[in-house]
Amino acid sequence: IIVCYTGTATELTLPEDITQIYSHAFAHCDNLTSVTIPDNVTSIGESAFCNCTSLTSVVIPDSVKSIGKKVFSDCDGLTSVTIGSGVTSIGKNAFQYCNELKGVYITDIAAWCGISFANSKANPLYYTHNLYLNNTLATDVIIPYGVTSIKDYAFNTCENLTNIVIPDSATSIGESAFEECINLKSVTIGNSVTNIGYSAFYSCEKLTGVTIGNSVESIGEYAFEDCKKLIEVKNLSSLNITAGSEDN
Repeated sequence: IIVCYTGTATELTLPEDITQIYSHAFAHCDNLTSVTIPDNVTSIGESAFCNCTSLTSVVIPDSVKSIGKKVFSDCDGLTSVTIGSGVTSIGKNAFQYCNELKGVYITDIAAWCGISFANSKANPLYYTHNLYLNNTLATDVIIPYGVTSIKDYAFNTCENLTNIVIPDSATSIGESAFEECINLKSVTIGNSVTNIGYSAFYSCEKLTGVTIGNSVESIGEYAFEDCKKLIEVKNLSSLNITAGSEDN
């Protein structure tokens, strides 16, 4: 367990036997430019790396399950972050004010869909807008069968996304899941989705076509607000939906 680091090193490789990084453990380490987190770590505590203003990149290994709130808050030199496939929750404002982020790197889109982001600034996409899947910018994305939900904020402000297909295994699309995906053009919603959350596709300004699966029972407020180019809605559900209507 690492509780509090007081050194001045610029590059750190943490010991292989640690399993937790405690809250504030590396907070305000202004000299720290890189840190290697070993595969045995399962949790990173609140504000563990906040205000590490020289930190440029971080790789979260697959062993990590939870990332606390404000973990990388105010790391204004951070340009890239890799999120391991084991992460299931990221706390509030974990990446707040990481204004220089250029890319988020993942290897498992199904795992990404299942992360519980506490708010929009818990997701590094809020600042970088670019999601890389296996080192390739994610544009046309087919969510694999087996994914049961798209969690809140999952693709919030993902500007590189152009097309998305949500499988029949999914039952819900979370709040603001695709909000401000400004280059998203088409969406196919699978036949097991029952609920489309609040602001799910809010301000997807280039969205022209949506297929709504036959099991959708509710569409949250503002779900398609400001989708001003939406002209084709293929509605397989029993809901009364009219493209261009403010009631949808």
